Amino acid sequence: MSDESDGKHGVQSLEIGMDIFRVMVNGQRSMALKDIAAAAGMPASKVHRYLVSLIRSGLVEQDPHTSRYDLGSFALNVGLVSIDRLDRIRLGLAAIAALRDEINETTALAVWSEHGPVIVRWERPRRPITVNVVTGTALEMLTSASGRVFAAYLAEEAVRPLIEREMANPELPDDLRTWPKVRAMLDAVRRDGFAAVSGYYLVPGVEALAAPVFNFKGELTIAMLVVGVQGMFDMAAEGKVVRALRTAAADLSSRLGHTGQPPGPKM
Repeated sequence: MSDESDGKHGVQSLEIGMDIFRVMVNGQRSMALKDIAAAAGMPASKVHRYLVSLIRSGLVEQDPHTSRYDLGSFALNVGLVSIDRLDRIRLGLAAIAALRDEINETTALAVWSEHGPVIVRWERPRRPITVNVVTGTALEMLTSASGRVFAAYLAEEAVRPLIEREMANPELPDDLRTWPKVRAMLDAVRRDGFAAVSGYYLVPGVEALAAPVFNFKGELTIAMLVVGVQGMFDMAAEGKVVRALRTAAADLSSRLGHTGQPPGPKM
């Protein structure tokens, strides 16, 4: 059989395994082998062979006491990941809209990409002087609030190339030119639970705050931002804007299934 034919017809054994797995999903409870076989319309001996492979993959598990089969840990993880990917932007959009209404400032969401944080949604405040945010914009790692949040919570190997490229920029502020200084700044982000940037050197007169949003696995999934005109909103750590931002990010994390404390650095 040619590669092209393989591509058209797929892998029959995988499809049979997924048919059995689908029976278990639709059953909505643990099932005995004979019940799975009956629902799948296959001999029990054949179903058992596939269940062995599904158990090895983590999609199915067998109760040693009852011998009944149920969804395994990997199947549950797949479901949670799917929910996270579907819901994080939808829930995040509602969260930044509510935050905008509370503080009347520009709010936004940033997600991670291979080029760094990227703005995916933003909400305009109801005031005459605002800062507009362009969706699809890739932000700097060291001099943007969202970049600092991602640098603080992602593994260092994931962010190091982008950070080192920025370090080579002669216009970078002196306090961000060495790794010890960068790590000290990121330690402060993790300690405070948010990042703040004032007088952004690429766009003078802009201030920004960002807070991390975690998913059910405790991984950073979104940065929530507040952006404004320098000197026109409260940047204080205990001020209204920071408190509202941190609360909104924590609430969104909770809705995405995160419990417990934010993770530490992944160096």
